[in-house]
Amino acid sequence: MRGIPDMNQVGRKRALRSNGGAHNCGWYRQLVFGFGARGDSPQMSSHPHLATSEWTLDYPPFFAWFEYILSHVAKYFDQEMLNVHNLNYSSSRTLLFQRFSVIFTDILFVYAVHECCKCIGGKKVGKELTEKPKFILSVLLLWNFGLLIVDHIHFQYNGFLFGLMLLSIARLFQKRHMEGAFLFAVLLHFKHIYLYVAPAYGVYLLRSYCFTANKSDGSIRWNSFSFVRVISLGLVVFLVSALSLGPFLALNQLHQVFSRLFPFKRGLCHAYWAPNFWALYNGLDKVLSVIGLKLKFLDPNKIPKASMTSGLVQQFQHTVLPSVTPLATLICTLIAILPSIFCLWFKPQGPRGFLRCLILCALSSFMFGWHVHEKAILLAILPMSLLSVGKAGDASVFLILTTTGHYSLFPLLFTAPELPIKILLMLLFTIYSISSLKTLFRKEKPLFNWMETFYLLGLGPLEVCCEFVFPLTSWKLKYPFIPLLLTSVYCAVGITYAWFKLYVSVLIDPPVVKTKKQ
Repeated sequence: MRGIPDMNQVGRKRALRSNGGAHNCGWYRQLVFGFGARGDSPQMSSHPHLATSEWTLDYPPFFAWFEYILSHVAKYFDQEMLNVHNLNYSSSRTLLFQRFSVIFTDILFVYAVHECCKCIGGKKVGKELTEKPKFILSVLLLWNFGLLIVDHIHFQYNGFLFGLMLLSIARLFQKRHMEGAFLFAVLLHFKHIYLYVAPAYGVYLLRSYCFTANKSDGSIRWNSFSFVRVISLGLVVFLVSALSLGPFLALNQLHQVFSRLFPFKRGLCHAYWAPNFWALYNGLDKVLSVIGLKLKFLDPNKIPKASMTSGLVQQFQHTVLPSVTPLATLICTLIAILPSIFCLWFKPQGPRGFLRCLILCALSSFMFGWHVHEKAILLAILPMSLLSVGKAGDASVFLILTTTGHYSLFPLLFTAPELPIKILLMLLFTIYSISSLKTLFRKEKPLFNWMETFYLLGLGPLEVCCEFVFPLTSWKLKYPFIPLLLTSVYCAVGITYAWFKLYVSVLIDPPVVKTKKQ
């Protein structure tokens, strides 16, 4: 049926992304080492090795240089892993290098967490170290379940990249604006998914750095505008961009870079629908198509058998509801982030307000973006950790978002040996998160109401149904997509609720009035 993931393609991609996949798949090695495989400089020319895999090299130039540096170390482990034509090559030394390189680059993430903890005041509860906000925050970040499975089972370098982002946030909290802007500009040229939060950076730096003073009511003192600061920020961004994209511009290859960074020929959703608004939209379209076929409102012969995108270059047309274009998702995303940008400008709340706007930009892009990956939820979860130790309301949003978002990553680990591992790890992290934040805010109202508690507890029966009950039914062969569909739609409800709840708190919070120069 149209609208249902092709499970053969889903399974193939998920196998590649699993622990065993990282050991055996060639696309991973091309992703990590592709540009430096033969000692070439990272050029986007017509090199044959760019077409040796169905998986596109859709990372910005700085990541190519990062790969190039890694390749010079990797050759001492196993030279053959650097041959991009060895798409099915595997070895224990390759696996060892992937593991240790991820662990080594996580040093930046650890340092960034340390800097973030220095920026957190929070509440002082008890005399025990384990009850201090800084200790709780460090655990929530360093032992984050989602980041653990994405980086240390899939062997990606998200910890390194999130380290850059958290360090940039910490620098803005410390009023080291130029450093924060520089780090974020560098981050964008490592992975362009962070464009999601660029509006928050741009507006905050303009509002809080380029304008040096406010009026008594919190509005801008327009005559405090500093051209020197604007030029300084612009120069930082320009120089970083020139270093990254300049060589491609000189070689007239910039179009190849952007065609790979923004592959709009991919479908609206991944094979496993990210738990966002479009998952609900797709689910509704599927329900309506089934009802239409049952009631004979739809002609089954006119409904082609098309699958949702499998991560390759494919597009998808809805059956009943209007099909969604990239332009439509862009408009929806812009509309979703505008209120948070408005509040950041007209209701300034300092670095904390910036952080809230950043999270809302990340969540809004996740909710309405084109071809969103399920892992992108970490872009909101990790910064939300900083807010969770400050206010009980933010802690509640964090727990709902984190629990739901982390559970939505379960399909990434789908083999039988991984089942107890992912359940145990998530339980440990979730239990600690809830218990530590409840202790921190024990003098305030409960973090969950009855509806939120009921929803979160529902994740347990959902997991039992998908992993243990469904495989025993006759539907396993006829409707193999149901566990993925249920997981995606159920988690989409929780993430949408957390997004809405955070938005409400941002809209109703009063501005923080500052009249002195910053």
